[in-house]
Amino acid sequence: MNLSWAASLKFRPPRATLRTCSAVSAAALLLAGAACSASHGATSQHFAEGGVEVTITVDASKATAVFRPTRPGFHLYSSDLPPDGVQGLGVPTRFLVGGGLAATARPTADKAVRPLLLRELNVTLRVYPDGPVTFTLPVRRSGHSGTATVSYGACSATTCMAPVTDHITRFTY
Repeated sequence: MNLSWAASLKFRPPRATLRTCSAVSAAALLLAGAACSASHGATSQHFAEGGVEVTITVDASKATAVFRPTRPGFHLYSSDLPPDGVQGLGVPTRFLVGGGLAATARPTADKAVRPLLLRELNVTLRVYPDGPVTFTLPVRRSGHSGTATVSYGACSATTCMAPVTDHITRFTY
């Protein structure tokens, strides 16, 4: 069988096929780019302990920690409390990063602290208002993983939950 005539023909797909292939190729490139940029986006972790739900989110330039007491009327202690509290009372709220995350400034809270007077003990403690408080920490990322460490204590006017000390959350980004 002589197929020389077939070799002399050049295959040319119809124009519509070329446009479709170009569109599919462009879409594939866009999706690949989106997947690559997603690896540089935010990543979050959530846990609940000591009567508080905590959500920690890390993106390219900041880390945030949202502390949300699970019961109404509960507050968290200020981050400026001494490490052992005041006369042994209160657990300072702490938000630190490590591993491939480096803090570029101190964390800031979205709520102002207020004094809480415990008359029977003649002690004043600095606390955040009842309810959630969000800490924001400017960071610089390096590598592909890091850690966030939090400590806190949640109390109401009459009850305290078990404090949480140095809870470490690991991130991969």
